Amino acid sequence: MNKNIPKKVAYKIGIIGQGYVGLPLAAAFGSVFETIGFDINQHRIKELQQFNDQTKQLSKEEIKSAQLLTFSSHLQDIEDCNIYIVTVPTPINQFKSPDLSLLLKATEMIGQILKPNDLVIYESTVYPGCTEEDCIPLLEKISGLKINSNFFVGYSPERINPGDKINTLSKIIKVTSGSNTATAQKVDQLYQTIITAGTHLAPSIKVAEASKAIENAQRDLNISFVNELALIFDRMNIDTSDVIEAAATKWNFLKFKPGLVGGHCIGVDPYYLAYKAESLGYHPQVILSGRRVNDNMGMFVANKLVKLMLKKEHKIVESKVLILGFTFKENCPDIRNTRVIDIYKELVSFDLCVDVYDPWANAEEIKKEYKIDIINQIDAQKYQAVIIAVAHSQFLDIDFSLFKENNAVVFDTKSIIDRNFVDARL
Repeated sequence: MNKNIPKKVAYKIGIIGQGYVGLPLAAAFGSVFETIGFDINQHRIKELQQFNDQTKQLSKEEIKSAQLLTFSSHLQDIEDCNIYIVTVPTPINQFKSPDLSLLLKATEMIGQILKPNDLVIYESTVYPGCTEEDCIPLLEKISGLKINSNFFVGYSPERINPGDKINTLSKIIKVTSGSNTATAQKVDQLYQTIITAGTHLAPSIKVAEASKAIENAQRDLNISFVNELALIFDRMNIDTSDVIEAAATKWNFLKFKPGLVGGHCIGVDPYYLAYKAESLGYHPQVILSGRRVNDNMGMFVANKLVKLMLKKEHKIVESKVLILGFTFKENCPDIRNTRVIDIYKELVSFDLCVDVYDPWANAEEIKKEYKIDIINQIDAQKYQAVIIAVAHSQFLDIDFSLFKENNAVVFDTKSIIDRNFVDARL
């Protein structure tokens, strides 16, 4: 335990939300303080009580090793906590505006059990100002307590990278902040007990919120640039990957690669930043232009594939296409905001018969969320085209020569297989 935390302080921490962010956080704190991982999803809690994590973020051994950690879906079990950390999802709605419904429900729930001197820390990604303008007033209203007099609030944006076994929670510098100076110090010292990489104490909650928003907006823009290059180089009939490899020989070139941009962060956070900017009368140009490019990449891939199939004289309405991968990134079961669905829908609009294969994804989740039945094995002879949409390591073991024997079009959007088997790459 960090020496900055007085030993006489008895923290009991409730982590609200046990998904990709909340579970690793609960396990980390559960190795230091008495911690309860809370989630309203009873099935998820029962799973975790058996040390099973369907998100594959933590192994059974990693969950078991957090000896001070328990799990619950009952509100009364976290009533005596004195620190609450909120890690619920903050997606966008169908109009690409922030959806704060889960965040506000979690806030309202905490407000019902909030006690004098309690600390509430938000980790969910929001637009700058959200914690102080939306969450704190709701806590005050429900609890009847006053901020910085009866209770305190901190903000520390999550930086979890799903599926990454190298850059794990403790190895990523944590940005911290608080509703006043003393609270900010307390939040910072708290996270120092589990973050070996160190912490960065931001001067305000709003600065901490903004830092998270621009992290992913910056990455989104860099990818949109190379995606636009891919659209241009396709018309020039040159390989984008070859161009990037050549350009990357210069020391200060940023080697971003083209591809689909989905997930719970990069494909979402720029809209949060744009929403806040527009509410203040500024209409961002660069941020949203990058989003438009990235949002159209699935359509480009599908239309490019159809053109290649026509060149090989395949009859579109009688052809079958295989999409390899459905999750939003490689070697990870997370299907939130996956843009592979854009490819799927566009191909279906051409009356193509489309199969999806993904050894990482949960078939029931895909069926529930996207109404798609994925297949569990591949017969290469069935398909006139195949798209590598996600760079799962298992796909490297597939014999793509079998597809070529059937004169199938192979579109490798991730540039992961031998180009001798490929008709197109991004």
